[in-house]
Amino acid sequence: MRNLKVFIAYNGAEYHGFQRQDNAVTVQEVVERALGKLLKTEPPTVYGCSRTDAGVHARRFCFNVHIDSAIPCEGFIKGMNTLLPRDIAVLSCEEAEEDFHARYCARGKEYVYMLSTKPQRDVFLQKLAYHYPYKPDVDTMNRAARLLVGEHDFAAFCRAECKGRVKSTVRTIYDMEVTERGDICEIRVRGNGFLYNMVRIAAGTLLYISEGRRTEQDILKALESGDRALCGVTLPPEGLYLNEVFY
Repeated sequence: MRNLKVFIAYNGAEYHGFQRQDNAVTVQEVVERALGKLLKTEPPTVYGCSRTDAGVHARRFCFNVHIDSAIPCEGFIKGMNTLLPRDIAVLSCEEAEEDFHARYCARGKEYVYMLSTKPQRDVFLQKLAYHYPYKPDVDTMNRAARLLVGEHDFAAFCRAECKGRVKSTVRTIYDMEVTERGDICEIRVRGNGFLYNMVRIAAGTLLYISEGRRTEQDILKALESGDRALCGVTLPPEGLYLNEVFY
């Protein structure tokens, strides 16, 4: 039995996240169905590096899959890209160790939250970026972002139901930076792991600070107290990209 390590990209606008669900179309379901056609077998289970919410995108998402077929990796890539819809693409495929697991072997991830700051909606970025028709204060946002770097208890930066599903809400952020290029503003964050909605809440908090609706002290108090009310709004999913997974 071979264990393949596969990277894909997908536009998540038409999917209810990555993980398979009974009542909605997901990326995992579509990928497994294509795999079954390629290998001429029952669809094998793929193990993703993350779940991702409905509407969230991925530029380099990793999964592993165990197969009996001797199909070479080059043929796997070409065959899958023929069978997959146009909003999902296989980027690479390689042999992995038997015990490799895309989720449990990941050492870290990088997310990007993308804002379109044009005064009018950019129709070509619909469902690909969050329309925020103001110029954010990037310097102020970067000062606030630096407060989130390091090991902290991010209980205030996740949905309430998430807290009961994880052993700990402590995570380490390696780097967080806000950049602006023309009418596109990107919030890039890299860490060893992320809680449910953590990036979207952090991004919303930085925007609130840019608007003067929250302060740097609010971030420090939120990290200390776990009080969600001290943070900003949870931004919509369409601006979020799983940018990279590190092994």
